Amino acid sequence: MNPQTQTTPERKPPTGGLVPFDGRVNLAPARPGKLLRLPRVQDLTGFGKSSIYSGVKAGTFPAPVRLSARAVGWRESDIFQWIESRTETTEAA
Repeated sequence: MNPQTQTTPERKPPTGGLVPFDGRVNLAPARPGKLLRLPRVQDLTGFGKSSIYSGVKAGTFPAPVRLSARAVGWRESDIFQWIESRTETTEAA
């Protein structure tokens, strides 16, 4: 291949425009947190389904993430933060 006709590969940045490929490797962001389904959330919190959804509605429990039309999950980090906040409140009282 003729070096004069060789083109530099291009990549699309998040903004949408094309920029010349500079050869650097872009590291992927840290792995996203794990999503927990309702039975696991119930095991961790000791709450039943109705109590969990009542807490979500009242704003006192983390909201789930929509996974599909009929499925939701909770971020593991949100659940553990909620548990930690509850144990701190109990210990402080």
